[in-house]
Amino acid sequence: MPDLRYKPAPPSKTEIPRPKRGEGQWALGYTEPLNKNEQSKKDDDPLNVRDRILYVYSKRGFDSIDPADLRGRFRWMGLYTQRKPGIDGGKTATLDEEELDDRYFMMRVRSDGQLLSHQAVRALGTIGRDFGRDTADVTDRENIQYHWIEIENVPEIWRRLEEAGLSTLEACGDSPRPFLGSPVAGVAVDEIIDGTSALEEIKRRYLGDPKFSNFPRKFKTALTGHPSHDVSPETNDVAFVGAVHPVHGPGFDVWVGGGLSTNPHLTTRLGVWVPLEAVPDVWEGVAGIFRDYGYRRLRSKARLKFLVADWGGEKFREVLENEYLGYTLEDNPSPESPLGHRDHIGVHEQKDGNVYIGVAPTVGRVSGTLLIQLADLIERYDASGARLTPYQKIVILGVDPARAEELVAELDGIGLSARPSTWRRNTMACTGIEFCKLAIVDTKQRSHDLIDSLEQRFPVLSEQITVNVNGCPNACARTQVADIGLKGQLVTDENGDQVEGFQVHLGGATGLQANFGRKLRQHKVTSAGLDDYISSLTENYLRDREDGESFTTWVARADEELVR
Repeated sequence: MPDLRYKPAPPSKTEIPRPKRGEGQWALGYTEPLNKNEQSKKDDDPLNVRDRILYVYSKRGFDSIDPADLRGRFRWMGLYTQRKPGIDGGKTATLDEEELDDRYFMMRVRSDGQLLSHQAVRALGTIGRDFGRDTADVTDRENIQYHWIEIENVPEIWRRLEEAGLSTLEACGDSPRPFLGSPVAGVAVDEIIDGTSALEEIKRRYLGDPKFSNFPRKFKTALTGHPSHDVSPETNDVAFVGAVHPVHGPGFDVWVGGGLSTNPHLTTRLGVWVPLEAVPDVWEGVAGIFRDYGYRRLRSKARLKFLVADWGGEKFREVLENEYLGYTLEDNPSPESPLGHRDHIGVHEQKDGNVYIGVAPTVGRVSGTLLIQLADLIERYDASGARLTPYQKIVILGVDPARAEELVAELDGIGLSARPSTWRRNTMACTGIEFCKLAIVDTKQRSHDLIDSLEQRFPVLSEQITVNVNGCPNACARTQVADIGLKGQLVTDENGDQVEGFQVHLGGATGLQANFGRKLRQHKVTSAGLDDYISSLTENYLRDREDGESFTTWVARADEELVR
């Protein structure tokens, strides 16, 4: 038995499904590492790399870094080596990782649904300005992501973050990845329940705990008490979704086993009711099941979604109750899914009489300087603070309604629009080939140019059409649940040359119409031809749709020639 750093569970009282072959499940006795990632974690708890960064690598420089730390354990500290400039997408899958490595890092800072004070936003900005060549991106995990970080500067960056109440701990790796929390928790007029305290308690108890630092793969958490389900709960490993019990009142349903990438699964809803104070215990139980029974043999099958798919929701709940909680959860119908968008863009009333303002950076790209400007505005307008969203947006909370329009104008002046076009509001993009070693195509700049083009072609468009652009098949930008999902790959152009392009997914959605979209067989679009393709698609939708018909519904019934 490996050193799991926790007391082994007593003999099981529940019949546990056994796969036909060993899948590396610790609780079933398959404890020997079956791949290099598992061996690396057994060799040394990745949490231990923090001290080596502080006291060895930051002092001796990049060349002193152990490769097992550089390409493995550093991720538990929110650090990835970024892609070396000048390597085209055709070489992504053919070069060894060390050939793709630059001597600089991407760094992710987790926010976990936290309300960021103007001091915290300013700290995030000054770090990007001082150490990241003025970079900063808002990701769809509510992170701030920097680029061009040098190992020598990491201790000072961590010091500044800690002063601001922030951290990079376990922002990557086989760990509890950054939590998604409702951007309007505690203030929204129509909120069912404020789950902020539960997220804070999960973070306090389990983040940095060796009992939960070695999952089979990443473990993504989402929690919202807002009826719009504004944290994409369908695509997370575990999600707590606000629900009302007829007797006990507001609490949370539990959804498990969501995830996208090359084998997408939507969450399975357990149909339970969990009170606010019990959410951390239930999180621990779900995380424990993943740690103990998750598949560790193949990385490609190591997400919780595969275990949930094999067990089913009823068996998962039975194991959770009998082996991890020690009590039966309350039955309660899962809440109805909403129809519509969840990004909180615009000016909205709060229940305390103030307003919040949701703004849209273009595909999440901001900068250190812009964040400093945002901090100045938050302070000057005496707002409560800001939260990041799972849709690469920013929400400023606690604004005096008498000053809201003035603030909206100033935000627009720094590139943060509260009233963006459909395209600027609804386009997301992952990091792409500019910095990511897995990417095949450019995403951020390509999406920026696409938005500019579509705004000129459709200057007034009230319909909401989401466009999610991904640089590879891993779906970090949630391509399968967008109206128009674009998965980056090399395609052949009309001259027979290999060029950057995209496979197209159409009509994907979360919420009431949740599905993975329509993948058009043998249909690829070159990057150069993308503007024309989306323009034609949009024109066909506007011409052929029925009254009030959404893009998702139209795509499902549209003739093939209209969507090609």
